[in-house]
Amino acid sequence: MSTKVIDYIALVLAIIGAVNWGLIGFFRFDLVAFLFGSMTLLSRIIYAVVGICGLYLLSLFGRIRGMGEE
Repeated sequence: MSTKVIDYIALVLAIIGAVNWGLIGFFRFDLVAFLFGSMTLLSRIIYAVVGICGLYLLSLFGRIRGMGEE
């Protein structure tokens, strides 16, 4: 799997996480908990994967900034 594919997957999951946080902030509605249960193993895995994707995207930010310095 190429880095570009991983970048897009991580970006999509981070956007989904951002939408979930927006729902929590504006409406007190946790979509992940609604779909998969409150703090079930599956929902915790989803939260963890979204968090890991957010951290991974820090590397994308560094790679984009590095392109402009050439």
